[in-house]
Amino acid sequence: MPSHVKALKSHLLLGAGLVALASAPGLAVAQDAGQTAAAPSDSTVVVVTGFRSSLRSALNIKRRSAGTVDAILAEDIAKFPDSNLAESMQRIPGVTLARGDGGEGRNISVRGLGPTFTRVRINGMEGASQTGSSDIYGAGNNGRSFDFNVFPTDIFSSLAARKTPSADIEEGSLGATVDLKAPRPFDYHGDQVLSMTARAAYNDVSKSTDPRFSLLAAKKFDGGHFGVLGSLTYQHRNTREVGYSAVDILSVGMGGNGVFCSPVGYTPVQPALNATKGTTADNCAFNNPRTSTLDAYNTVAGLRDPLQPNTPGSGAYIPRIPRFFNSTQDESRFGATLSLEWKPDDKTDIALDTIYTRYNDMRHDNYIEPISFARSISNNGQPMVSVKDVKFDQNGSLLYGLFDGVDVRSEGLVDRFSTTFAQVNLNLTHRFSDKWEIAAMIGASDSKYTSPLRLQTYMDAIDTSDFSLDFGGDNRGVPTIKFGGIDVNSVANFNYQPANAAGDVLGGFSLQGRPLFNDTANKTATFVTKYTANDNIAVRLGVEGRVEDFNSHTLNPIPGETATQTGIDLASITTTITGMDSLWGHGAPSSWVAIDSGKWAKAVGFDTFKYCGVECGAAKSEIKETTSAAFLMSEFHFDHWLPVPMRGDIGVRYVKTDQFAVGYIPVKAPSGSTYPTVGLRNEVKRSYDDVLPSMNLVFDLKPDLLLRVSAAKVMARPDLGALTPSSGVNGVTRTGSINNPYLDPIRAKTFDASLEWYFKPGSLLSAGYFYKDISSYIQKISSQVPFNTLGLPDSLLDGTNTAPTEIFTVTRLQNTPGGPLKGVELNLQTDFDFLPGAWKNVGVLANYTHVTSEIEYILTSSNGVPTSTTRNDLVGLSPDSASGTLYYEDKKVSIRATGTYRGRYIRGIPASTGSDLQGNAPTFYLDASASYNINAHLKLILDAQNLTDEMNRLYVDSTRQDTLFISRVGRTVSLGLTYKY
Repeated sequence: MPSHVKALKSHLLLGAGLVALASAPGLAVAQDAGQTAAAPSDSTVVVVTGFRSSLRSALNIKRRSAGTVDAILAEDIAKFPDSNLAESMQRIPGVTLARGDGGEGRNISVRGLGPTFTRVRINGMEGASQTGSSDIYGAGNNGRSFDFNVFPTDIFSSLAARKTPSADIEEGSLGATVDLKAPRPFDYHGDQVLSMTARAAYNDVSKSTDPRFSLLAAKKFDGGHFGVLGSLTYQHRNTREVGYSAVDILSVGMGGNGVFCSPVGYTPVQPALNATKGTTADNCAFNNPRTSTLDAYNTVAGLRDPLQPNTPGSGAYIPRIPRFFNSTQDESRFGATLSLEWKPDDKTDIALDTIYTRYNDMRHDNYIEPISFARSISNNGQPMVSVKDVKFDQNGSLLYGLFDGVDVRSEGLVDRFSTTFAQVNLNLTHRFSDKWEIAAMIGASDSKYTSPLRLQTYMDAIDTSDFSLDFGGDNRGVPTIKFGGIDVNSVANFNYQPANAAGDVLGGFSLQGRPLFNDTANKTATFVTKYTANDNIAVRLGVEGRVEDFNSHTLNPIPGETATQTGIDLASITTTITGMDSLWGHGAPSSWVAIDSGKWAKAVGFDTFKYCGVECGAAKSEIKETTSAAFLMSEFHFDHWLPVPMRGDIGVRYVKTDQFAVGYIPVKAPSGSTYPTVGLRNEVKRSYDDVLPSMNLVFDLKPDLLLRVSAAKVMARPDLGALTPSSGVNGVTRTGSINNPYLDPIRAKTFDASLEWYFKPGSLLSAGYFYKDISSYIQKISSQVPFNTLGLPDSLLDGTNTAPTEIFTVTRLQNTPGGPLKGVELNLQTDFDFLPGAWKNVGVLANYTHVTSEIEYILTSSNGVPTSTTRNDLVGLSPDSASGTLYYEDKKVSIRATGTYRGRYIRGIPASTGSDLQGNAPTFYLDASASYNINAHLKLILDAQNLTDEMNRLYVDSTRQDTLFISRVGRTVSLGLTYKY
């Protein structure tokens, strides 16, 4: 979990119809969650400060907006309420958090729509943020999802989630458009501002204390007409994550490998007798006797899946690689902003905003595992394992198993990656008169994700005995694992050398298809003019252009490049993993030996490896997306023409999208080439356009009661990586797996309505309803189609005797019918200022969201006709989510606790063979924060995250819910001090 030491300060100032705050005499901040606000005169400044005031300011933004906007504002100078932006957003109704490695928030879903449906703007410009993670959480992001964990929060002063569109907001979102805003010098009323924070965070799993620092300084010159603001922030974080992983849950009998090694005398013999493998009537393999008992073997073989009645054991499900894991991350975040703002008069504002961030992470994952259950007969795997005792529940899930002939592996995975983000944009606003004003922006950003190393090393112990898995009634499906006849902390029990005569793989390494490099560059220009006809009506006209360049490539080891792996003293390249028994339990060993990747690299000369790119068939893709948009929108406010006052906007947005995609398909190189494989360039151009009308109406039924109604057409473009025209196609077997550069956007019609009661200052009780008619969706399905409809060159079939008109069985991304999504949101925010004494300083925030949806998932098809389908919730949708905050705040002390609940949701459909889905179990996280104002300049802060020591659990199959992954990241407590002047 990230360290949430909170110390900075924000002064938000009511201007242009928004609330204003200031935290000390002479300081104030203009804040409006995405639009430039004119600061009022000193006489209008309302001096307020702290968490409560930031809540009230955000509530005023919501109340005055035409659409549905929920904002979170900094509560002090450079002090965002949480250390992770995504975690802050959990307090917004309808927003749920997807956590990644170390339990940290990575990206968000809004109203049941996953991260790919949410657009994020940074200082008014659409941003891209991609970084890596462990495989279980999706590894590297090469889509449009925004990874919030790249950014330190201290560089931002506000975020706003726009849940309903308007014509002047960029298209591309079905869920929400999130605006992140960094502060400017004229946000603060005083001539100079300085804030410094230092804090330290301790985690009870990593046993590490980590630092975090931030600095913000602003000063005005030229009589208050020119200002400079700069900020710096740095965070270093060491995390440790421990737990259990199954990798997958597989049906025992599927794949034609047999069940397990059959007992002596059993007919038919499994595996079949094979002198090369050492398989005899008495042995499963060389030096591996048949010890299966008849009862255990028949128990497995007798379980039949109704869909596979002729396959023994197909109704018996066991973990593919049941293992303990220990994961450490050494990560750092650095962020900096620089803003120059010039206001020569009260009609003109020119600002240059720059942001730079860098996120570095070095992961070390270690596993102790029975690799046999993941291996086929050719690798002396599961068919050569004897089962001595076994029990399953009524659904076929393994409860207990005792096995011999199990190969135990100590595996290590090193993953190094970094993300660098840089953005600069120039903004101009000018008011020519009371009726006519303009706004223009030009900007560029670049997000580089680099993963130069992803290395797997391993060593094996062959044919161990008495390996056991015992789920023992654990209500989370976590087994006790015992390695029986082997001491996993003894190097002598492991091998690292070439395969033996039986074909056992005894150790080695894999580069896992890396290094990988992604680069997303954006250039944006906008021009908007506004004409105010009278007190009731204004018209806005705007044009926008954006160019997004996405480039991705990997490197392969030069063919023939290998490591010197013979003659190595195994003890000289190993280390020890310790502490799992106390941190995790469940039979985890107190220590086990593992290969030290640094020592290994030096011993085998790994640092001298040479790589090649597309010239030897490595993957590469280039996508250039150009969008041109124009909008016309009317803003209105009628106080007397209707029975009740009405305000809002109505408009239409037209956007044209041009896409140019390049992919490289690995094919056999011409004779005489340097490498046997080469990348064949494939290009696809396409264009489409959309007309997107929108309407937002607000009816002021009473001074404190309003009805909000919105309707619009929206669209979300496919992930960039999915548009790459690349594939793996086999012309002989007529099979393939390809991307689809011809994917259409996901389009929907939306309707929102809410009733909001502002029953006293700073308080809200609201109920909202939303409906989205999603007309299309994107799924990865298997179908049979002619090759010449795939958009691939006919030359891929050279030498295969296959014609371009022939039918191929292809797994590819396709547009499919969508479905309805609907839900309700309930929201409460209030102070208890009517209570006596100190109780009047107590307040509460609470929200609850319920969402329903149903999509028909096409599992297989033939000639475009579905042959196998299933209906279920939208992937990533939690039907129920809730958040609650209880706080106390007076002039000296601020204390709050926040709990967030996210119900179970689907992570993928389908899952492994025999399982309908992969899901995420419900989670509840409890955090707390406290601060004490020592004096006007010093503040002491204390934060705690994950007080309940919550663990995130992934599972397979909606009925069995077999645990796929569960981890413990522990509690984090941080202490800090802020100085402000």
